[in-house]
Amino acid sequence: MKTAKIVFLSFSFLMFSEFVFSQKWHEIKSVEDVCKVYPDEMKRMLNNKFNLKYVGMEKVNESWEAGNLTEACTQLLEYYKNNNNAPHLRKSQPKKTNKTDAKADTILKNVFVIQNVKGQVPWCDDGHRDWNYKGPNNDPEWAWLSNRHDQINYVFDVYLKTGNPNYAIYIDEFLRDFIIKSMPYPGIKSNTSIWRGLEVAARVKVWSRIFYGLINSEYLSPATELLMLSSLADHAHYNRYFHAEDGNWVTMEMSALATVATNFPEYKNSEEWLNYSIEIMTESMEKQVYPDGVQTELASHYHNVSLSNFEMFKEICDRANKPLPPFFNETIEKMYAYLAHAVRPDGYRILNNDGDRGSDRELILRGAEKYNKPDWEYIATNGRSGMKPADGPSYFFPWAGQLISRSGFDENAQWSFFDIGPWGSGHQHNDKLHLSVVAYGRDLLVDAGRFAYTGEVAKKFRPYAQGSQGHNVLLIDGKGQAPGPLFAEEPISQKYWAITEKCDYACGSFDRFIGLKGLCQHTRHLFYDRGNFWVVIDQITTDRPRKIEALWHWAPDCRVDVKGDEVFTLNERGNLKIIPVGDQRWNITLVKGQEEPEIQGWYSKEYNKFEPNMTSIFSTEIESNSRFIWLLFPSESAYVNVKAEIVSETKEKLIIKVMGENHKEWLVTISY
Repeated sequence: MKTAKIVFLSFSFLMFSEFVFSQKWHEIKSVEDVCKVYPDEMKRMLNNKFNLKYVGMEKVNESWEAGNLTEACTQLLEYYKNNNNAPHLRKSQPKKTNKTDAKADTILKNVFVIQNVKGQVPWCDDGHRDWNYKGPNNDPEWAWLSNRHDQINYVFDVYLKTGNPNYAIYIDEFLRDFIIKSMPYPGIKSNTSIWRGLEVAARVKVWSRIFYGLINSEYLSPATELLMLSSLADHAHYNRYFHAEDGNWVTMEMSALATVATNFPEYKNSEEWLNYSIEIMTESMEKQVYPDGVQTELASHYHNVSLSNFEMFKEICDRANKPLPPFFNETIEKMYAYLAHAVRPDGYRILNNDGDRGSDRELILRGAEKYNKPDWEYIATNGRSGMKPADGPSYFFPWAGQLISRSGFDENAQWSFFDIGPWGSGHQHNDKLHLSVVAYGRDLLVDAGRFAYTGEVAKKFRPYAQGSQGHNVLLIDGKGQAPGPLFAEEPISQKYWAITEKCDYACGSFDRFIGLKGLCQHTRHLFYDRGNFWVVIDQITTDRPRKIEALWHWAPDCRVDVKGDEVFTLNERGNLKIIPVGDQRWNITLVKGQEEPEIQGWYSKEYNKFEPNMTSIFSTEIESNSRFIWLLFPSESAYVNVKAEIVSETKEKLIIKVMGENHKEWLVTISY
């Protein structure tokens, strides 16, 4: 009994010691401290992670072989202070000042704004921050993005700008807390708040900047530096063995693996990591970028994510004198070309699939300078600089199945996006045949956006964001589209699209609807008379009577009204009128901010931001195969008197007369 009691007391003492150490982790600052408290971690680092025979590390190796752990770690830090690694990341230390930055000061209070949601990370009973904290909305996405460490990346930039020591001290303490709390490295594929591939990859890039940027600073403690060196090797191991198979994820993870491999060539596996990352990245580029330069997820937002990481990867390999295949740079150029040719007149990208309404203007201008493309500069600047393109102003991307129609390149140009492509390889919405419209500097017809992926916002709005009900398409018997093909196996034939000097044309079909009984196919034709109007023709092929609902979603700032069968905007500037052409009778309903019986009339321009917008729903009943014709007439002023009528209609051809103000007329012939 006495022996057992002693063992119990010893165990209790060990538990108490660990508790005390966890409470005083912030006091672990020196080489001696970290070697005393975490000797096994430091031994594992030197023995398993580093190549101590690497040129320049002779003193580290001598001390290690002599069994002097503290001296070996001291010499390791001396090596990093004085070697020539990562010169692009090393920074001269700023002159000390008391200057402050409001956003950074908020971060110093552990208040982080993640995807437009502000939350304060709480402290746990063990004295560490709660790195699993999911924000005020209990959203896993909040925790994931918080653990990418963009917040200290920002604080680091502010430190370099102001020289205020408080910012560097916070970074040091933040990293020490995080690494100690997240030890030991689990070494398994994970979806936790800390150990998930995207977060691991993002931290690598932030930490590399901070490690070399502060290596000669008095504010990054030796303990933190050693913990970073140990953990960075674990991060590389994770991205090497537990990365995604494809999509934008793998581009982020491989660019991170190459970052570690080239910034820290002293790791035992750095050469293998770099070679492996090149192999996977080149294979991935071939798989996830179509010949027309569009990333296969077909979400403009994630196209940019992949582009950024492909470009970063090439820069990494260039610095390491590691040549990449010629197609690698050619593909990056094509990806830039897509952005330049698809951009809206206001410089913002397409809002489609999972994405935000973000600006691509600066990105396009960077690409224009890099690849000497004055025509891209012309498009991005609305003709203020650069050289007018020899082609355009409309463009079709045959693998992505996207038609971009324009009246010109000026800031008041008419612009539309028409989607007849595949579903996409990731981040998809059920929105084939969707149409977005911009004119006179204003969004008019819009995609609903992405809202959120997880949390309460996603629970409420995610089905709407992904579903057909959030897009400008048709619902058949109340049913929306089901998922379609992930990839395009070949480009869309030119018999389905055309761009001429005066007009654009494209058409696509879809026949997969969720829970729909019987057979039904929707074919949509889009005709754009350049500088004047759009004509949309919806054909329904069906084996039984159907209820048809045509959805038209308006930008939130549009004032929308109805007169007869016409729906139109009454904006001060930039307007659109939707006119059904023909004898079909429609019931028109305007819906805004509806939650019951189902979500309808909502718009999200950015993640976690949403607001009501007007949706006009045209409803009708059909008995058999039917054709619906719509005139979409843009105007600068609030209301224009315009009408349209069918001149003749056959299975092969449609002729429409459009009559505008001042006796202006157009005769439109569309052949199927």
